[in-house]
Amino acid sequence: MADRVALEIRDGVADIRLVRAEKMNALDDAMFEALIATGDRLRRERGVRAAVLSGEGRAFCAGLDMGSFAKMGSAPDSRPGPQREGSGRLEQRTHGIANGPQYAAWVWREVPVPVIAAVHGVAFGGGFQVMLGADMRYLAPDTRLCVMEMKWGLVPDMAGTQLMRHLAREDVVRELTYTGRIFGADEALSLGFATRICDDPREAALETAREIASKSPEAVRAAKRILNEAPYVDAAGGLLSESREQDRLIGRPNQIEAVKANLEKRAPDFQD
Repeated sequence: MADRVALEIRDGVADIRLVRAEKMNALDDAMFEALIATGDRLRRERGVRAAVLSGEGRAFCAGLDMGSFAKMGSAPDSRPGPQREGSGRLEQRTHGIANGPQYAAWVWREVPVPVIAAVHGVAFGGGFQVMLGADMRYLAPDTRLCVMEMKWGLVPDMAGTQLMRHLAREDVVRELTYTGRIFGADEALSLGFATRICDDPREAALETAREIASKSPEAVRAAKRILNEAPYVDAAGGLLSESREQDRLIGRPNQIEAVKANLEKRAPDFQD
């Protein structure tokens, strides 16, 4: 795993880096496995309050490894990405509601703390979909992005259709999917795929992550649960979700500490 994804946790912030720089962090089976394993670890790791996902070298992630496409050309039934033994076709659910390749992007929604993708170079195909799995996306000004699957006679199938539809208009999602055209950071921001454009997206993302880590970890996790659920429930369900989470927070030690720290004009000391 360490030759694909590096993970360092410091002061409540998980620094996740794709480290297959010589291949522009392209997605091979080992990269899929490493992304999933890292996400699964962060789902259970105590003391993590925010995370930053970035890529080393020239790019965030160039998408599916070219070797996988070559394999498809010679063996039409070849399917990239991790599939559990005996799982067969991609329609088999191997990771909760997802298959393996989908979960490499979707797992960042299931990590209970905010995840910020710091993106530079390119985020093509599967790399674009991994980026979309984050809570927020900070892009370098010259970043290029693409829903590239149509170029290879495929459809976006790493949770991209479910993630894009909550960020951009339906006609925009359709146009980008049908054409596979490359677009830049400014357009990504205007369409809703980027949160912010930064000269140094990784440092900006780490700064935001540190700010989030200074807040009550229980409140931040509760907020992520509400926001994850919001697109899939009606107004009544969303309002009930707010109330349930608030009932769980009020009077807890960290909530009391937040009040005391504000009244006493000091930094809070939250417990994980």
